[in-house]
Amino acid sequence: MRVQRRRVRRLLGTGALGLSTALTVTAVSGCSGQSPLSKDVTLHMVAADYGDPKTGNSSTGYWKTVVDGFEKQHPHIKVDVQVVDWDHVDDKVDTMVKSGKAPDIAQIGSYAGYAAKGRLYSADKLFSISEQADFIPSLATIGSVNRVQYGLPWVSSSRLFFYNKTLFAQAGIKKAPRTWDEVAKDARKLKAKGVKVPYGLPLGTEEAQAEALMWMLGDAGGYTSSAGAYSLDYSGNVTAFRWLKENLVSKGLTGPGSPAKTNRRDVFAGFLAGDVGMLNGHPTLLAQAEAAHIDVGLAALPGLDAPARDTLGVADWMMAFKRKGDDHLQADAAFLQYVYQPANSRKFLDEYGFLPVTTSVSQAMAADPKEADMKQFIDVLPTAVFYPMNKTSWGAVSDEVKKSIGQAVEADPWQVLGALQRFASSQGGK
Repeated sequence: MRVQRRRVRRLLGTGALGLSTALTVTAVSGCSGQSPLSKDVTLHMVAADYGDPKTGNSSTGYWKTVVDGFEKQHPHIKVDVQVVDWDHVDDKVDTMVKSGKAPDIAQIGSYAGYAAKGRLYSADKLFSISEQADFIPSLATIGSVNRVQYGLPWVSSSRLFFYNKTLFAQAGIKKAPRTWDEVAKDARKLKAKGVKVPYGLPLGTEEAQAEALMWMLGDAGGYTSSAGAYSLDYSGNVTAFRWLKENLVSKGLTGPGSPAKTNRRDVFAGFLAGDVGMLNGHPTLLAQAEAAHIDVGLAALPGLDAPARDTLGVADWMMAFKRKGDDHLQADAAFLQYVYQPANSRKFLDEYGFLPVTTSVSQAMAADPKEADMKQFIDVLPTAVFYPMNKTSWGAVSDEVKKSIGQAVEADPWQVLGALQRFASSQGGK
């Protein structure tokens, strides 16, 4: 589940603390008892490309810089990184694993299926106690299967409510809506002033699972219950979609097209063109809007009766594979500890506009004046709600949600969500 990306260059802040800057190999030992620094080892890594071919900022450049620095410190460890575009990287790794040629390290969209089959090293084998504890707790939790962390969060993002201040002022709206009813009231005012899309509701296949969850959170809903079971047909979820259908969609307040066929990229483009009054967005959109000279306001996601307590969080994952015939655990640990050093981590965040995955870097970025545009997103990250990435069934469930949840604002929400619940249950719930 990849996080959306952007290319924003900001100077790296100084003084970031956290994952040890002096590399120390954790308390793991190879079969021979020798240090990985005493013999030649070649690590093979597959990483997703966050760059845009149009701007030439492929992730290849980042990984080359990191590998060059690591190999200078560890001349006996070579790292071969293959960077693959997002459309193919997950399938690439899956094919390698199935053919018995798993990479040592992979940075891709999901980890749970490999963890459930015992193919991954746990985080405590790769990091010291203090290093592992530095991962933001909510990310560490969603990176765990049966309470053991296997997924190493690489980058993260969170969502906030966006509104066009200029359009709001023209419609006589003085502040951001806090409740769903206020969203509808403001949307009516925007429409009366000729705004093409008062509220952008992207429930098309691109990222329907994100928009859906943000509305479900407004009535304490979500994809799973507190016990971890799928709960797509929860009453609060049904309420959210019924409200959308009756108060926004049927009133023509979501634009001329069908929300079920409207993708996020199109809604975002409309916001950047000044045609969308309000929507849910991520840090990338903020940077793009500022570049497009859109006066943007940010607020918590509106809820049924008050601002939603939670927001959506998204993460991509790093993992280390157990390989047949060789044991590169100590070399894996050495390289990953180096990669997660604050300077290396922040360089990637700076290049592609993501949020941190460790508490220490999060605190450093939040305190850095140069990161002022990211602070509100960072502040809500520790309590954000993530997709149930620790379920091996989530990939199939997510695909089904993308295909059909948009129908919940056009047909009977209870029937649509009930069908999705039955599908999720048929996947075993794990």
